[in-house]
Amino acid sequence: MLKVLITHAVTDEMIAVNFPDCDIKYVRTGIGKVKATIRLMDALVQDNPDIVINIGTAGTLDHSVGDVFVCRHFIDRDLQKVECLGLEHEIDSSALLTDKGYCCDWKPEGVCNTGDSFLTETADSHGDVFDMEAFAQAQVCQMKNIPFISVKYVTDKIGENSIKHWEDKLADAREGLSSFLNNLSLV
Repeated sequence: MLKVLITHAVTDEMIAVNFPDCDIKYVRTGIGKVKATIRLMDALVQDNPDIVINIGTAGTLDHSVGDVFVCRHFIDRDLQKVECLGLEHEIDSSALLTDKGYCCDWKPEGVCNTGDSFLTETADSHGDVFDMEAFAQAQVCQMKNIPFISVKYVTDKIGENSIKHWEDKLADAREGLSSFLNNLSLV
């Protein structure tokens, strides 16, 4: 039986996911890269999953509220600022997912840009969605050779009262993520 770990940052992002013939565990990581890293590491030791799926909400610059993106490419916008130091600030998790045959037909694909700040104004960064945890989780999974994918529901347009829109859209996000994920096959 395939062991699946579903991560989400806050309780209001948690949804039940139903993948047949899978043992599914959930972990709330908390907000931010450090908490996400620590809580994911603890869960990996405890549950030893075959795949980690991050679900949650994100802002966007160029897309619409209600859009859902499947992310296999991640950017750390904090480390990107000091890329001249040679620090890894981009991760692509596609190869390991493809090798294992997981989530191959999940679309639409997007780039997730992660940082330790909630963006409220246009950033000098690129990506389809902007969050605060996914890059850290992708990095942990890459280091542990565990397939990782992230599914993000767009709750707000950055620069347009983002925090208020995020709070108002959490119920819509749960419904949208549930509808999206529960109509997919893991393998």
